[in-house]
Amino acid sequence: MIGGAGLAAMVGVGYFGWQQSARRAPQANRAMREPKAVTPDMDAFYQASLPDTQGVEQAMSQWRGRPLVINFWATWCPPCVKEMPDLDRLAQKHPEAQFIGVAVDTAANVTEFLKKIPVGFPIFVAGHGGIGMVRELGNPAGGLPFTVLVQAKGEAGPLILGPVDPDALDVQITQLVSGSAV
Repeated sequence: MIGGAGLAAMVGVGYFGWQQSARRAPQANRAMREPKAVTPDMDAFYQASLPDTQGVEQAMSQWRGRPLVINFWATWCPPCVKEMPDLDRLAQKHPEAQFIGVAVDTAANVTEFLKKIPVGFPIFVAGHGGIGMVRELGNPAGGLPFTVLVQAKGEAGPLILGPVDPDALDVQITQLVSGSAV
């Protein structure tokens, strides 16, 4: 009985958090379009090193010179979890674009999640420091999920705060890898 009440409380807190995040997404999107929005700092991203799911530090500079799709997500974020299979399908469809997942979460949570919903692209664990990365990349609200498309020459393209539209993202990735404006 106590376990059931605890589970119900966890579900209720998760749902409340998701509702609060969903309500703030339109405000965060407006904030990104305003002149005060932060210009994405790709140099800061490329200078970072993050542990992969095995705990091995990886330099983000290894991805310099390639078209990138960087997705910031967390296991506790329902829209993030929902879009992971879509991102995985798009990564398989567009091997010329390097997909990278950056989890704003713990390594243990990410490892358990990937056992249930595996993805074929690299996942790195930023922990709470991932929020700082998100802000440096042009998302001052720090909301998740957050996806950044990066041209091969290192310039950030579209910034997507909130769940991706798989069809629209497919078109954007096609443009990204062809070198045309996205």
